[in-house]
Amino acid sequence: MTARKTSTLRTVAEFMAQAYAIEAEAAQRYREFAEQMEMHNNTEVAELFRKLERIEQKHRDQILQHMEWSTPPRVKRYRWEGAEGAETAAPGELHYLMQPWHALEIALHNEQRAFEFFSQLAKAKVPPKVRAAAKEMAEEEREHVALIRQWIRKVPEPAPGWDQDPDPPEVGD
Repeated sequence: MTARKTSTLRTVAEFMAQAYAIEAEAAQRYREFAEQMEMHNNTEVAELFRKLERIEQKHRDQILQHMEWSTPPRVKRYRWEGAEGAETAAPGELHYLMQPWHALEIALHNEQRAFEFFSQLAKAKVPPKVRAAAKEMAEEEREHVALIRQWIRKVPEPAPGWDQDPDPPEVGD
């Protein structure tokens, strides 16, 4: 997955602004997911999405601190290859009856895509300092992948029929 042409990333500051945008977008999407789960009274999954939101906010804030930025960078909206950013899932991934295992599968997929994004950038024709920063971000995402895999092993995989609702919600006209 690539954003705009990587050759346009000439400085570490430009790269870190993009990384900041990725983390901020991920935090926002997890917040949206939590709100959707709360609306459907699926509090267990909502709480998990809130936790994932806080983790992404922490990553975002670490970039600010690392770069010694007192305010978030002004970031253009990056154009991704698909509809979603490097670390976000589409709203269609949600199901009102989903279980923690599903939320963690979404998070795992997001972290894997972020790892691939930064890994590709670390191999791109960009200045060496940008490549080094991308390599460092890729390693952090690799650690996140490992953490999410540990979490998945601790929750039960849903039984067949988990999405069957004898009284599904109705949407009015």
